Amino acid sequence: MEPSRVFAVLAELAPAGGDREFDVSRGGQPLVWLDDAERVGRTKEANRLAAIGVLHREERPLRRGWGLLVGRAEVEGRTRKIRVPLLSQPVQLERGLLGYRVVPAGDIEITPLIGDRDLAAALEAAPGLAGPGWLEATGSKAWMWSAAEATGLPVDALATGRRAPTDRVVLVPEAALYVVRDVFGAGLADGLRSWAGRDLTGTALAALYGESPEHEEDRTDVVSPLPLSEAQAEVVRRVRTAPITVVSGPPGNGKSHAVVAAALEVVHRGGSVLVATQSPHAAEVLAGLLERYPGPVPVLFGDAARRESLATELTAGLGDGASDGELRADAARVRTAQGSVRELRLELTRALELESRAAELPDWQPRLAELTAEVPGAFREGVDLERSRARLDRGGLARWWTLRRLGNPSLVREALTAAAAQRAAAHLAATGGTDLESRWARLHEAEGELARAVGDAMRRDARSQQRWDRAARRGAAELAAALRAGRNRRRELLATIEAGPLVRALPLWIGTVADVEDLLPAAPGMFDLVVLDEASHVDQVRAAPVLARARRALVVGDPRQLRFVSFVSDVDVAEVLARHGADERTDVRRVSAYDLAAGAAPATWLAEHHRSVPHLIGFSARRFYNDRLDVLTRTPATERADAIDVVRAEDEVAAVLELVEKTAASGVRGIGVISPFRPQADALEAALVEAYPVERIEELGLRVGTVHAFQGSEADVVIVSLGLSADDSPGRRRFVADPNLFNVMVTRARRKLIVVTALDEPTGLIGDFFAYAASPLASAPLAVLPAAGTGWAAELATELNRLDVITRPAYAVGRWTIDLCVGPPEAPLGVLCGPHPDGPEAHLARRRALTQAGWRLYDAFASRWGGDPRRAALEIASSL
Repeated sequence: MEPSRVFAVLAELAPAGGDREFDVSRGGQPLVWLDDAERVGRTKEANRLAAIGVLHREERPLRRGWGLLVGRAEVEGRTRKIRVPLLSQPVQLERGLLGYRVVPAGDIEITPLIGDRDLAAALEAAPGLAGPGWLEATGSKAWMWSAAEATGLPVDALATGRRAPTDRVVLVPEAALYVVRDVFGAGLADGLRSWAGRDLTGTALAALYGESPEHEEDRTDVVSPLPLSEAQAEVVRRVRTAPITVVSGPPGNGKSHAVVAAALEVVHRGGSVLVATQSPHAAEVLAGLLERYPGPVPVLFGDAARRESLATELTAGLGDGASDGELRADAARVRTAQGSVRELRLELTRALELESRAAELPDWQPRLAELTAEVPGAFREGVDLERSRARLDRGGLARWWTLRRLGNPSLVREALTAAAAQRAAAHLAATGGTDLESRWARLHEAEGELARAVGDAMRRDARSQQRWDRAARRGAAELAAALRAGRNRRRELLATIEAGPLVRALPLWIGTVADVEDLLPAAPGMFDLVVLDEASHVDQVRAAPVLARARRALVVGDPRQLRFVSFVSDVDVAEVLARHGADERTDVRRVSAYDLAAGAAPATWLAEHHRSVPHLIGFSARRFYNDRLDVLTRTPATERADAIDVVRAEDEVAAVLELVEKTAASGVRGIGVISPFRPQADALEAALVEAYPVERIEELGLRVGTVHAFQGSEADVVIVSLGLSADDSPGRRRFVADPNLFNVMVTRARRKLIVVTALDEPTGLIGDFFAYAASPLASAPLAVLPAAGTGWAAELATELNRLDVITRPAYAVGRWTIDLCVGPPEAPLGVLCGPHPDGPEAHLARRRALTQAGWRLYDAFASRWGGDPRRAALEIASSL
């Protein structure tokens, strides 16, 4: 389907605009007047606001407003209460000895009640706007009066006090603090229509809705400063050339690490990346993750406090940057480090292959005499067995000559394999067996050196002379000015900056989906790659303009977590699709941005789970993901941990307060309190604010909110208040039992989940979860176990048992199996008794995955001790 038709359909189905906010104190929210716009005393109201700000630190709900319109007026046919600021800004309250300092945490914004964007931009450009002392400055009251008139509300006087009249609207030229709960988006229809007339050939959007163009895969090795799993590395490879790359997986599976690794590599290869998230918090999380690794400084272009530091850095001036010679030297260091890693992996591969061949000798022993007699050439000293096998595979004269020299043609291949096993066993016996510990240490050191070399190369490349030419420096100066401008003015300034030099110099941009369309120029294919994060939570209407701004897309999401909410009716969808001849892919009611991408390209599944102890993720793994998770948090200390409590209480709020206090007293820091229902979350917030001063809330890392607000977040301990009673309606219960909401709700905790409920015997999904919570995961008891099976691992386990060493055979961690898990539960040692049966590559992958998961591993091959399990057991026991 051609892009112009897509945008025409989406424009008709786009929401006309968000509800206009007329009362920032609605729902009993606090409104605190400020005598000083920069400070507030430690009053009860201010303490409450500070506590709310800390409880919802990720959502940044506190706002400072200047020039409030207050009173009552008839708006859109009904009388409304008016409490709305002309200017507002996200803020934080920073504690001091006598009160709080009001610290900016985002943009100063003109009220959206002023619909004329040009006028809003002009008002926003007033010198000193909302700065310290602005309210008392000459001209400020005149500015506020002009802005008040532009809102269209019937403002009839400049108030001399703070009292709100009941029959009219007045302007109070003062500052106040208040709370924002929900942010409503502006209408998108006009912007979508403007895209319909543009040439979008070669963009990610065209690939998503049309036929994906052919592309050649780039299978070269992935080298990254981040430690990556095999699946994460595959994501990086696909992103290099695929028009659409899709990534999915359960909570805690490393999707963010895959995004960061892909973005860094694209930039290092000379490309540019736009990362679009659903929320400002998600944008800042990814920006924080990027800052942990070397590379380009990300540009946060939306409503984010970090923009000021970037603007300062840009205007401070940059040096000459890395020269071509320095970049070549960096590339040479990376190649050298890669060579060292490759050589060490090759050494380990050869050692593992030798060990595997030697282990086959017992199977060949009964036939050695027969094979030696029939194919004597295979056992002759000095015969190159690998070369002989290769000549057989080559066929023709080489094969004929090899068969003639070695002996009986029908037994040659078997004889070569038996001879290789015999030769490998003899070599190991002569050299003292296979001891790989020093080589593993050298490999880990070499991999660390490679990661550092790649990181250094990325860091210098991001500030190279190639990127920072004259045009790029000019663009950076213009960007600094745009970042410091108000939101409306910033939109205008960004649209005038030449995109090519700017994204070459500053190739990594991060913002929300709403910010992308509201602030960035509508330039098709402006970026090489767009990352659409949490795409299951993004509808097509908001995703389309983002996808049009890049040539390739990485779409990340989990269709089993919370989805977007659409208010478009089925009738409207059917009528618009039929009129435009569009197919069901543009059904904006049911098809998310992730659904659309998953229908256009294969999804890479990230199965490894790194967040929660096994009991916490087990229910979701089975119920929502069909046991497709590799839980790498399993250890003897966590495997049987009872991590879910269900607490029955008629008064859930009181019970939650008691549990928070008990959890805090145990020393836990990082406590989340959530509920599916907004009123219940508000009641919990009010109780916590009343119970704890802001200092204690900060100390505990305490947060509260709805399940929707916590998507993408986590905490060590999560307390859930279900907010259901026995006489609730079926619809209210169905809301809680929605699989996507429930999955998010029960997967936010890392160590402990406590569910508080008034229900005695719920049924359905909730009842199934309560039954699961009551039964910790089964495992072997923490005691000395008898050895299972036969062979070297069983013999070694028997000897370790005799030494009173706790031994667990065939210990499963995710998709990997550790031959013997030995030692105390708190400090286990993973013993690998032989090469992985699937070969050296699998052995190396198992070591890498388990080491990254925190396991201490030990290769205990029989050849190292001449097949003596007692000697081996004594050495292993001593290492514990």
